[in-house]
Amino acid sequence: MRRRKKGIIVEKDAGVDMTPMLDIVFILLIFFIVTTSFVKEKGFVVGKSEASKSTENTSKNIMIHIDENNMVYFNNKPVDIMRLPARVEYFTANNATEIVILRPHEETSYQKVVEVLDQLQQFKRLKITIGIYKP
Repeated sequence: MRRRKKGIIVEKDAGVDMTPMLDIVFILLIFFIVTTSFVKEKGFVVGKSEASKSTENTSKNIMIHIDENNMVYFNNKPVDIMRLPARVEYFTANNATEIVILRPHEETSYQKVVEVLDQLQQFKRLKITIGIYKP
């Protein structure tokens, strides 16, 4: 832009004043810093056991397996279905356990599984887990 002042040509820079823009940037920066919430991630400490402790099994599970011929096995030993509650009671008296794992074969009849569950029904504190055995 040119201006004439008493015969002298004065040139003035046509520039943009950046001061208001910097003020707005700093105000936005302060706003985002103040409104940001820093979340501390919560975690937990994993206690690693020693090698000697890992080999000990303090809680044994009861494994009941029913094969494709409807034979019932208690911890890999064949058992009569009528003697199953006595075996479970003896095992729980001698071992600290809360879990019974029932693994019927995929060819096992549903009636046999229901019979085993009926025999285990009297043990209210035991948790029964059912899975399918596929050889």
